[in-house]
Amino acid sequence: MPYRVLVWGLGAMGSGIARNISLKPELRLVGAVEKDPRKVNRDLGEVLGKDKMGISVFADPLTAIDKTTPDVVVIATNSFVSEVTDKIQLAVERHLNVITIAEELAYPFHSHPIESEIIHSLAVRNGVSVLGTGINPGFVLDALIIAMTGVCIDVKRIKASRINDLSPFGRTVMETQGVGSTPEDFRKGVDNGTIVGHIGFPQSIAMIAEALGIGLTRIEEDREPIISNTERKTDIVHVKPGMVAGCRHTAKGYVGDDVVIELIHPQQILPELESIETGDYIDIEGDPDIHLSIRPEIPGGKGTIAVATNSIPAIVEAEPGLLTMIDLPLPRMLFNAIRS
Repeated sequence: MPYRVLVWGLGAMGSGIARNISLKPELRLVGAVEKDPRKVNRDLGEVLGKDKMGISVFADPLTAIDKTTPDVVVIATNSFVSEVTDKIQLAVERHLNVITIAEELAYPFHSHPIESEIIHSLAVRNGVSVLGTGINPGFVLDALIIAMTGVCIDVKRIKASRINDLSPFGRTVMETQGVGSTPEDFRKGVDNGTIVGHIGFPQSIAMIAEALGIGLTRIEEDREPIISNTERKTDIVHVKPGMVAGCRHTAKGYVGDDVVIELIHPQQILPELESIETGDYIDIEGDPDIHLSIRPEIPGGKGTIAVATNSIPAIVEAEPGLLTMIDLPLPRMLFNAIRS
């Protein structure tokens, strides 16, 4: 029997996840939850730009759960632990497994220990599992790095970077990256916490350290604006020359005074307009040294959609609790119903 899936949130990523789930014979899309009144009480197929599917879009999550009886809820609404904890609790208390693309949930034990313990205990008590995942955090700058160390006898230092295109993402990501702001407003946003850059660096570094048994002393982050020299425009945001097109975000994990993990993530919209090539790069100093280069970068939108979808069978079948990508088998593609 295919796993029954309810998608909570029909923004750019949630809609993509719903479309992808609808193609997989191992999964059955049974409904969606959405707060946008333009999408509520409509057929999900029409909302997704497809033919009618006979699947409803609900405003109330409890009604959606009662009417669709899912096995798992995919939450694609927010980025922060504080924003999704109530949603996770609601699903878990009804004995539903949860996958969320909230970046802070990828490895929340270091940054949010109290919330992590609450979610973990509740999941164990209800016999279900909770996973935070996505392209990054969740794969490129943590799970993939960890997998690459599997061929090393020793690891002394890790440096990795992801140079990517933000264009496929929705309004929330644009706002948290400062895209479309002035350099002055970018600085103010960093200071007051409204511009956070990449969400998930502490989680990725903590996940890597936990997997490799590295006792970190501290994690430090730095954010700088990427100023556009050209006009750039997406469906979400319009950037004029002199405005901010993205954020160069770096993070370092220390043991004493030594940097042992360094992650670099300059991301912006339409980087090709300024002849910037995207890519994912992993350099491991050890025995042996490992150098991995992926060009162009793994597309962020498609990657997040795929990882979230492909993780559904593993999380349903996993032991109960709040889990991470290092607790599960390697993600693998679920075949589409019709292959071209």
